[in-house]
Amino acid sequence: MESNILNTINSPKDLRTLSENQLPQLAQELRDFIIDIISQKGGHLGASLGVVELTIALHYVFNTPEDQLVWDVGHQAYGHKILTKRKNIFHTNRELNGISGFPKRSESIYDTFGVGHSSTSISAALGMALASQLKKETEKHHIAIIGDASIASGMAFEGLNHAGVTDANLLVILNDNAIGIDPSIGALKNYLTAVKEGKNPKGNNIIKSLNFDYSGPIDGHDLPKLISELNRLKKVKGPKFLHIITTKGKGLQLAEEDQVKYHAPGKFEAKTGKIHPKNEDGLPPKFQDVFGHTLVELAKRNEKIIGITPAMPTGSSMKFMMEEFPERAFDVGIAEQHAVTLAAGMTTQGMIVFCNIYSTFLQRAYDQIIHDVALQKLPVIFCLDRAGLVGEDGATHHGVFDISYLNCIPNLIIFAPINEIELRNIMYTAQLGLDYPIAIRYPRGRGEITTWQEPFQKIKIGDAKCLKKGSEIAFLSTGTIGTNVEKAIIKCNNPDLISHYHFPFIKPIDQNTLAEISTKYKTIITIEDGSIIGGFGSLVNQYITENNIPIKVLNLGIPDQFIEHGSIEELQHICKINVTTIINQLNFLIQS
Repeated sequence: MESNILNTINSPKDLRTLSENQLPQLAQELRDFIIDIISQKGGHLGASLGVVELTIALHYVFNTPEDQLVWDVGHQAYGHKILTKRKNIFHTNRELNGISGFPKRSESIYDTFGVGHSSTSISAALGMALASQLKKETEKHHIAIIGDASIASGMAFEGLNHAGVTDANLLVILNDNAIGIDPSIGALKNYLTAVKEGKNPKGNNIIKSLNFDYSGPIDGHDLPKLISELNRLKKVKGPKFLHIITTKGKGLQLAEEDQVKYHAPGKFEAKTGKIHPKNEDGLPPKFQDVFGHTLVELAKRNEKIIGITPAMPTGSSMKFMMEEFPERAFDVGIAEQHAVTLAAGMTTQGMIVFCNIYSTFLQRAYDQIIHDVALQKLPVIFCLDRAGLVGEDGATHHGVFDISYLNCIPNLIIFAPINEIELRNIMYTAQLGLDYPIAIRYPRGRGEITTWQEPFQKIKIGDAKCLKKGSEIAFLSTGTIGTNVEKAIIKCNNPDLISHYHFPFIKPIDQNTLAEISTKYKTIITIEDGSIIGGFGSLVNQYITENNIPIKVLNLGIPDQFIEHGSIEELQHICKINVTTIINQLNFLIQS
């Protein structure tokens, strides 16, 4: 029986002591190790399996960490983490106080750049390369590893455009597997397909025209060929581009066959890849599915409705609209800026556009929200999926800034439903026609109502609701975090003292209800699953201050720090917005 090579590898220095003919065995062991851990713990699977050979080849050929690797997005960096002194703690991946699911500078000197959102690798690696040039570090290598979905993003093009007029020691490796989280789309994808199939004329090379030394495409699972080509490229000066072809999910048959499902499959059987079945009978729906099914329901009634998503049709459940009305639903690729302005352009022509973008990714289109939508009073309907804390993906993915960064924009409505029915009703209300754009924020995961498909009701813009009356303390919530408040009030020492108000409209805020609250109660508590600074609570504070109202206000929400990865319950506890912490806070106020 062969000895286990991976057990002897604790760093790339150990890796570089192996002979080339030992590397295929190491690749198999590394794949098995990833599959074994992820099958038990969950996480991103397919992307890391697809780059096992590339990961080994890069650390084998280049002198990391002196030579610098930048992994785009970082879904594919599990093999990199295992080979760079984190094998023994890899089982803590994405757990509270464990290692991050993405490369992170504070975690390892081998993680040269923190990533999580796509298309940053070329700019970052170019920045490193130009800095090395200025420091006269002429032999240092800088490598960006980017996927075919990520390279279609505007920022990646900006990086390529700049790199092509430098003589920086930069190598861009295109990991071309025709899929990101969903299948890649667009004219560039079609071009890359033609290159792979040998149907593209030699003179017609986009990358060469940008002044890169282009090589490939080569088989990204052929270790000898990879190592030979990387060794050759080490000697080539200036910007270089290597095009490799890989299979996402390589080595696990079911993951190769269903690359969307096995991007992050949850727990599964390591030997077969069979995903452990979940009994979801009778469970409330995921908010994303409420959005997706409701959009189709509305689109059947209203032929002007359009759906747009930047590369997340499955995650956002825009796939339902794409299946039902393919000519009225658009996946624009990883291009949030384009998605927003495309929506604005369609809206000028009388279309009713639902632009669905994860909260954390809308940050990438901030200028477009202001200039192309709000300034022109174009009633685009933004649906911000994954708002609030998202759990194991951590600081790069929490949707905790949207209230704060949208709050200061004029001509914009901000709405946070407390449940699935309210999400449906605001979608219905928005498509009836609004004078302004609206941002509807809702969380990752399931709601709490199984009978959610009720007849639509129009919502009056700007109204808050009193959900429970009490005598002394007014609890003001916005969004689904209000369900934590409801549970906490029932379990606190004296529920009769507590009123609960739900403010679905963060902007415009219901000043009439605020006026009524400020005359009735001794204490106000606000809560949100977003940043306290600039958030819903700050609007309440502003109202109290401007009107010189002598009342105590306590703000609960996300503190002024980046929240790391862990379960949503664990992270809510850290932020003091989980049910138990709210109960303790209420009991303290009741006693004092």
